[in-house]
Amino acid sequence: MFSDYAAFIVLLPVIAFVLTLFLGKKLYSGGALLPIAAIAGSFIISFGIFLEIYPKDGIVQQSWPWFAGMNIGILIDPLAVVMLMMVSFVSLLIHIYAVGYMAHDPAKPRYFAETSLFTAAMLSVVLSDNILQFFISWELVGLCSFLLIGFWYHKPSAAAAAKKAFLVTRVGDVLFLAGIVLLYVNMSEIIAGRGFTVPAGNFILQFKTMFAAIPLINPTQLTYITLLFFGGAIGKSGQFPLHGWLPDAMEGPTTVSALIHAATMVTAGVYLVARTFPMFAATPSTISAGVPDSLLIVAYVGGFTALFAATMGLVMNDIKRVLAYSTVSQLGYMMLALGTAGAVVGAQAVGISMFHLISHAFFKALLFLCAGSVIHAVGTNDIREMGGLFSKMKITGTTMLIAALALAGIGIPFINIGTAGFFSKDMIIEKAFEYGQLKGDFIPYAFAIIAALLTSIYIFRLWFMTFTGTPRSERHSHESPGVMTRPLMILALFALFFGFAHLGFYDYLNKNFELLTGEKAAPESGGVQMSPIVVLLPVLVGVLGFLISYAIYHKKMLDMSKLVSSQNPLYKLLLNRYYEPKIGADIIGVKLTHDVVAQSGEFVDRKIIDRLVIDNIISNTLFKLGEFIRKLQTGVVQNYASITLLGLGLLILLLRIKFGGT
Repeated sequence: MFSDYAAFIVLLPVIAFVLTLFLGKKLYSGGALLPIAAIAGSFIISFGIFLEIYPKDGIVQQSWPWFAGMNIGILIDPLAVVMLMMVSFVSLLIHIYAVGYMAHDPAKPRYFAETSLFTAAMLSVVLSDNILQFFISWELVGLCSFLLIGFWYHKPSAAAAAKKAFLVTRVGDVLFLAGIVLLYVNMSEIIAGRGFTVPAGNFILQFKTMFAAIPLINPTQLTYITLLFFGGAIGKSGQFPLHGWLPDAMEGPTTVSALIHAATMVTAGVYLVARTFPMFAATPSTISAGVPDSLLIVAYVGGFTALFAATMGLVMNDIKRVLAYSTVSQLGYMMLALGTAGAVVGAQAVGISMFHLISHAFFKALLFLCAGSVIHAVGTNDIREMGGLFSKMKITGTTMLIAALALAGIGIPFINIGTAGFFSKDMIIEKAFEYGQLKGDFIPYAFAIIAALLTSIYIFRLWFMTFTGTPRSERHSHESPGVMTRPLMILALFALFFGFAHLGFYDYLNKNFELLTGEKAAPESGGVQMSPIVVLLPVLVGVLGFLISYAIYHKKMLDMSKLVSSQNPLYKLLLNRYYEPKIGADIIGVKLTHDVVAQSGEFVDRKIIDRLVIDNIISNTLFKLGEFIRKLQTGVVQNYASITLLGLGLLILLLRIKFGGT
């Protein structure tokens, strides 16, 4: 039984981390084979558990007491098992690719040790059966991202990016922790005063216990708890306004970018909302009739982030930054799905969001690894210095085109033929339209459809500028070695064909919370009949974006020099990322941190504390006492002996008085 070895899904990469860290320098390729073997083992166990529980609609639960009603436990249900397989499989391919990509880096042992721990931390997040263990693993993911973003710490830009990622995501982490504390307080109150009991063998912060307590938690408090959880997700998954760290995280190796943006880290925030979805769905509807407050906020933040990030992807010239803003945008789509689809089809929204998360993992990992292959070949990140690479890099160019088609959601509606993104992203857009029809609010749908157009434009802009035309610099390109191109081909197959699993995927995940709680889900809202134009529109805007990029960047039918100019205020605004880095560094970093906090601290220290300590009577008395004692230190041994005898005599006298002269 593979389920008996569930703990080894995390333990194997942890063991590989320790061995690689200490023995990697003595092993082949910096010890890369140890993490590869360990993560392959994690995938095999995960897949084996999937085969055990899939036909039986079962779950795996293992738990051990910890302290104060808490536990350490494992929960593998449909939601967890699909995440475990994705994280371990994509991470495995990235580690294999990294053998070639990091071949000449002298710090390979440290790299493979840290990436192994990074993967273990993400797998631990997925396996956690309680929110406290989830948070601890979540923090370890953040620590590993800090180490890997700043892997080349000798570069000031890498060190600054790592620090920014750590500090910005800490904002979300503090909110998440506050939500856990508030949840614990509410759980303790209902256990103490409302007749709620934790069944034997269960624990207070286990997910199934949390879900069972939902009806007894004050609705306002439940809203606060879920919004604090969502604050954590905003930080980790790079949603507006805590998105700025994610593009700067490109300072690490490209393989790290692929891990962060596809298999680990940023998916944790979406997974948090999906894992606690029953709590979000149970919040009251006071802002918009019929829509839970928390889900409405998730929908609007996700939809706005999808559009906001896509606008910046249009003008970035660093190949990795284009993909970074694409990740922020696609994470917005996942949140949009949880919010809008959650309002109309309830818990089925989890399957819709997670299907896009896993589809995105395949084609985004492929995009980043293709970008790494290009950078490895030409030695620059700037797409303005590339061009004409397809003739020299056919495998990289072809697989990246497949990934671009998947990201743009290209397919053929009605007969259901298309890329993975066609099935996953288009479903989100259709559910946003259904939400608009049922709730009279089409703003999230507008966000989604405009972002889809911009997505197609920026990704095909990147592809045409990189692989077509004539070379724009004297760089000698070449195809990457087989250890790098084979993972590209495998991921390309998934980017092409994974979408055909959508119906089985939805059916499987729709049962998730029924299996976990043992309760049937409430009937959902009736569906909306989709007109042909609604079904066609996501694909039409994807094709339109391709044609626009083809005309501008391949056929040169439009002179972009007037638009791509510092004299164009819109272009300048987008290129400067809406001045978010300047606002963050200069206004918040300098004005707030230095001018307000630091100078206030100096005032308190110099003007208040120093005067209280130095000028008041206590400090003066202590100084005078010190002067007196210093005068007693004469250095004459006879004086010290006399003082010792005097002290001994006083001690004997006190003892005689206390014990009555005996």
